[in-house]
Amino acid sequence: MPVLLLKSLHIIFIVTWFAGLFYIVRLFIYQREAQDKTDVEKRVLTDQFKIMSSRLWLGITWPSAILTGILGPWLLIKLPGYLNQPWMHLKLFFVVLLYVYQIYCHKIFKDQQKDQYHLDSTQLRIWNEVATLFLFGIVFLVVFKSLTNWTMFGIGMTSLSLSLIVAIFLYNRKRKKTF
Repeated sequence: MPVLLLKSLHIIFIVTWFAGLFYIVRLFIYQREAQDKTDVEKRVLTDQFKIMSSRLWLGITWPSAILTGILGPWLLIKLPGYLNQPWMHLKLFFVVLLYVYQIYCHKIFKDQQKDQYHLDSTQLRIWNEVATLFLFGIVFLVVFKSLTNWTMFGIGMTSLSLSLIVAIFLYNRKRKKTF
Protein backbone atom coordinates (compact mmCIF):
# COMPACT_ATOMS: atom_id res chain seq x y z
CA MET A 1 0.00 0.00 0.00
CA PRO A 2 1.40 3.45 -0.89
CA VAL A 3 2.57 5.59 2.05
CA LEU A 4 0.23 8.50 1.25
CA LEU A 5 -2.77 6.17 1.23
CA LEU A 6 -1.65 4.70 4.57
CA LYS A 7 -1.19 8.19 6.04
CA SER A 8 -4.62 9.28 4.80
CA LEU A 9 -6.37 6.25 6.27
CA HIS A 10 -4.41 6.62 9.51
CA ILE A 11 -5.52 10.26 9.85
CA ILE A 12 -9.15 9.42 9.01
CA PHE A 13 -9.31 6.73 11.69
CA ILE A 14 -7.55 8.98 14.22
CA VAL A 15 -10.26 11.59 13.59
CA THR A 16 -13.10 9.09 13.99
CA TRP A 17 -11.41 7.62 17.07
CA PHE A 18 -11.12 11.02 18.74
CA ALA A 19 -14.68 11.93 17.73
CA GLY A 20 -15.83 8.77 19.48
CA LEU A 21 -13.72 9.46 22.56
CA PHE A 22 -15.01 13.02 22.86
CA TYR A 23 -18.64 12.04 22.40
CA ILE A 24 -18.65 8.91 24.57
CA VAL A 25 -17.65 10.82 27.68
CA ARG A 26 -20.33 13.43 26.95
CA LEU A 27 -22.81 10.55 26.84
CA PHE A 28 -21.39 9.29 30.15
CA ILE A 29 -22.00 12.74 31.64
CA TYR A 30 -25.57 12.91 30.33
CA GLN A 31 -26.33 9.38 31.51
CA ARG A 32 -24.91 10.15 34.96
CA GLU A 33 -26.95 13.35 35.20
CA ALA A 34 -30.09 11.46 34.13
CA GLN A 35 -29.83 9.54 37.41
CA ASP A 36 -30.93 12.71 39.24
CA LYS A 37 -34.19 13.03 37.25
CA THR A 38 -37.64 11.72 38.12
CA ASP A 39 -38.08 7.94 37.80
CA VAL A 40 -39.81 8.14 34.41
CA GLU A 41 -37.29 10.60 32.95
CA LYS A 42 -34.42 8.62 34.43
CA ARG A 43 -35.60 5.36 32.86
CA VAL A 44 -36.25 6.84 29.42
CA LEU A 45 -33.02 8.84 29.30
CA THR A 46 -30.85 6.06 30.69
CA ASP A 47 -32.20 3.52 28.21
CA GLN A 48 -31.60 5.92 25.32
CA PHE A 49 -28.08 6.85 26.46
CA LYS A 50 -27.19 3.18 26.84
CA ILE A 51 -28.24 2.51 23.24
CA MET A 52 -26.38 5.57 21.93
CA SER A 53 -23.26 4.73 23.94
CA SER A 54 -23.24 1.14 22.81
CA ARG A 55 -23.57 2.01 19.13
CA LEU A 56 -20.92 4.71 19.32
CA TRP A 57 -18.49 2.73 21.44
CA LEU A 58 -18.71 -0.64 19.72
CA GLY A 59 -19.54 0.54 16.21
CA ILE A 60 -17.23 3.54 15.79
CA THR A 61 -14.78 4.18 18.61
CA TRP A 62 -13.31 0.71 19.14
CA PRO A 63 -13.07 -0.11 15.40
CA SER A 64 -11.37 3.26 14.81
CA ALA A 65 -8.92 2.66 17.68
CA ILE A 66 -8.09 -0.79 16.31
CA LEU A 67 -7.61 0.44 12.73
CA THR A 68 -5.45 3.31 13.99
CA GLY A 69 -3.41 0.76 15.92
CA ILE A 70 -2.88 -1.28 12.75
CA LEU A 71 -2.19 1.59 10.36
CA GLY A 72 0.26 3.42 12.68
CA PRO A 73 2.73 0.54 12.99
CA TRP A 74 2.28 -0.20 9.29
CA LEU A 75 3.40 3.37 8.56
CA LEU A 76 6.39 2.94 10.86
CA ILE A 77 7.39 -0.17 8.93
CA LYS A 78 7.24 1.88 5.71
CA LEU A 79 9.00 4.89 7.32
CA PRO A 80 11.40 3.36 9.90
CA GLY A 81 13.46 6.56 10.16
CA TYR A 82 10.73 8.09 12.32
CA LEU A 83 11.64 5.68 15.10
CA ASN A 84 15.01 7.44 15.44
CA GLN A 85 13.41 10.79 16.20
CA PRO A 86 12.70 11.92 19.79
CA TRP A 87 9.34 13.51 18.92
CA MET A 88 8.11 10.12 17.70
CA HIS A 89 9.09 8.49 21.01
CA LEU A 90 6.99 11.02 22.91
CA LYS A 91 4.13 10.70 20.40
CA LEU A 92 4.13 6.91 20.80
CA PHE A 93 4.16 7.33 24.58
CA PHE A 94 1.08 9.59 24.29
CA VAL A 95 -0.58 7.03 22.01
CA VAL A 96 0.01 4.28 24.57
CA LEU A 97 -1.53 6.54 27.23
CA LEU A 98 -4.43 7.22 24.87
CA TYR A 99 -5.11 3.48 24.67
CA VAL A 100 -4.99 3.34 28.49
CA TYR A 101 -7.52 6.20 28.48
CA GLN A 102 -9.68 4.18 26.05
CA ILE A 103 -9.51 1.10 28.28
CA TYR A 104 -10.59 3.14 31.32
CA CYS A 105 -13.43 4.63 29.24
CA HIS A 106 -14.41 1.05 28.42
CA LYS A 107 -14.62 0.31 32.14
CA ILE A 108 -16.88 3.36 32.62
CA PHE A 109 -18.96 2.20 29.63
CA LYS A 110 -19.41 -1.30 31.06
CA ASP A 111 -20.24 0.07 34.53
CA GLN A 112 -22.84 2.48 33.18
CA GLN A 113 -24.39 -0.26 31.05
CA LYS A 114 -24.94 -2.07 34.40
CA ASP A 115 -26.27 1.13 36.08
CA GLN A 116 -23.14 1.58 38.17
CA TYR A 117 -21.93 5.17 38.52
CA HIS A 118 -18.60 5.74 40.25
CA LEU A 119 -17.83 9.24 38.94
CA ASP A 120 -19.97 12.35 39.25
CA SER A 121 -20.58 14.67 36.31
CA THR A 122 -17.77 17.07 37.30
CA GLN A 123 -15.26 14.22 37.44
CA LEU A 124 -16.49 13.02 34.06
CA ARG A 125 -16.15 16.55 32.61
CA ILE A 126 -12.53 16.60 33.77
CA TRP A 127 -12.02 13.11 32.33
CA ASN A 128 -13.48 14.32 29.02
CA GLU A 129 -10.70 16.91 28.71
CA VAL A 130 -7.94 14.32 29.02
CA ALA A 131 -8.57 13.33 25.40
CA THR A 132 -8.19 17.01 24.45
CA LEU A 133 -4.74 17.04 26.03
CA PHE A 134 -3.73 13.94 24.09
CA LEU A 135 -5.02 15.45 20.85
CA PHE A 136 -3.12 18.71 21.34
CA GLY A 137 0.07 16.94 22.37
CA ILE A 138 0.05 14.44 19.52
CA VAL A 139 -0.85 16.99 16.82
CA PHE A 140 1.80 19.47 17.92
CA LEU A 141 4.45 16.75 18.06
CA VAL A 142 3.58 15.49 14.57
CA VAL A 143 3.39 18.95 13.00
CA PHE A 144 6.52 20.45 14.57
CA LYS A 145 8.62 17.25 14.68
CA SER A 146 12.27 18.09 15.37
CA LEU A 147 11.49 21.80 15.62
CA THR A 148 9.72 21.19 18.90
CA ASN A 149 11.03 23.27 21.75
CA TRP A 150 10.54 20.80 24.60
CA THR A 151 10.36 23.49 27.28
CA MET A 152 7.69 25.42 25.39
CA PHE A 153 5.85 22.17 24.67
CA GLY A 154 5.77 21.37 28.40
CA ILE A 155 4.70 24.89 29.33
CA GLY A 156 1.99 24.84 26.65
CA MET A 157 0.59 21.48 27.76
CA THR A 158 0.62 22.55 31.41
CA SER A 159 -1.10 25.85 30.56
CA LEU A 160 -3.71 24.06 28.50
CA SER A 161 -4.36 21.58 31.32
CA LEU A 162 -4.80 24.32 33.90
CA SER A 163 -7.00 26.36 31.55
CA LEU A 164 -9.29 23.39 30.96
CA ILE A 165 -9.61 22.68 34.68
CA VAL A 166 -10.40 26.32 35.44
CA ALA A 167 -12.97 26.39 32.61
CA ILE A 168 -14.67 23.27 33.97
CA PHE A 169 -14.95 24.69 37.47
CA LEU A 170 -16.22 28.05 36.18
CA TYR A 171 -18.79 26.24 34.05
CA ASN A 172 -19.92 24.16 37.05
CA ARG A 173 -20.26 27.26 39.21
CA LYS A 174 -22.34 29.03 36.53
CA ARG A 175 -24.42 25.91 35.96
CA LYS A 176 -25.24 25.53 39.66
CA LYS A 177 -26.39 29.17 39.83
CA THR A 178 -28.81 28.76 36.91
CA PHE A 179 -30.37 25.47 38.12
